[in-house]
Amino acid sequence: MHEWAFAEGIIKTVEEEAIKNRFKKLSKIYIVMGELQGIDKDIVSFALENLKKGTIMEKAVFEFEDEEMEFECRNCGFVWKIDRNGDIDELIKESIHFVPEAAHSFISCPKCGSKDFEITKGRGVYISRIDGEL
Repeated sequence: MHEWAFAEGIIKTVEEEAIKNRFKKLSKIYIVMGELQGIDKDIVSFALENLKKGTIMEKAVFEFEDEEMEFECRNCGFVWKIDRNGDIDELIKESIHFVPEAAHSFISCPKCGSKDFEITKGRGVYISRIDGEL
């Protein structure tokens, strides 16, 4: 499961940042999860709770924030979002999840119709903030 791999990456990154910033213990870790990743938050949360044992973040709470998909047209500059629950069907969602660049095959700018756009938000998983004691 790739959720465990994401959790391991989060733990490793948080540990590195904690050392770099001289934290003695951590209290809260804020994690942003891009909608295009299609990650099961419950599995990631379960993995994090297990993987944090014996680390500087053992008592820390993980706070998750969803980041919606956002696109910007390179042709006209229009910025838009897509409602994954209504605007696109399941096959397209799956295709975009596994190969985000496939979005260009299925989606066009709603303003000018161009398929030349950038995915500006909603990809990846990242740590937005770490709270703790120095």
